[in-house]
Amino acid sequence: MARYLVCVTGASGSIYGLRLIRALAAAGAELHVVASAWGERVAAEETGRSLAAWLGEIGAESGARLTRYAGGDLAAPVASGSFRLDGTVVAPCSMGTAGALASGLSANLVHRAGAVALKEGWPLVLVPRESPLSLVDLRNLTALAEAGAAIMPASPGFYHRPATIEELVDGFVGRVLDRLGAENPLARPWKGSALHEGD
Repeated sequence: MARYLVCVTGASGSIYGLRLIRALAAAGAELHVVASAWGERVAAEETGRSLAAWLGEIGAESGARLTRYAGGDLAAPVASGSFRLDGTVVAPCSMGTAGALASGLSANLVHRAGAVALKEGWPLVLVPRESPLSLVDLRNLTALAEAGAAIMPASPGFYHRPATIEELVDGFVGRVLDRLGAENPLARPWKGSALHEGD
């Protein structure tokens, strides 16, 4: 059974992390989840529900093995490279988190888990949702890409003509699943343009 860690931080866009957790749970993955204090706050502000309520619902409907850790618990299993993971995703990834990862700081469990993924060479996907990006942000993201992280800005496409916010989010989350090499129930492969020359 594949084992993944999803981290939720305080950038806007908690829906991306929540939808990713739901998709991985539906695929039968073993899931581990950690949120920063601001990740918890933003999720509640943006969705009107606590992260605990979302995770409870996802676990109940999927029957997935889902373990949650406190953001300050640096003794959690996911803080160690001996606890093997098939991938770690930070969605959304705040610029503060990106800066900490780029500089090697481990002030909380999200930072430490990201550092572990980098040092062990495991897939690490960062989903920044910030605009505009400062030069500092760009340099931090470049350093993380050079260290092996996949940088996937939350910039969903429109070629599949999403009719709802959920479809828009699913299109992007499906790309994250593909980057992880995870089972992807959201896959919608491009089949070519419906437009013809002269249209």
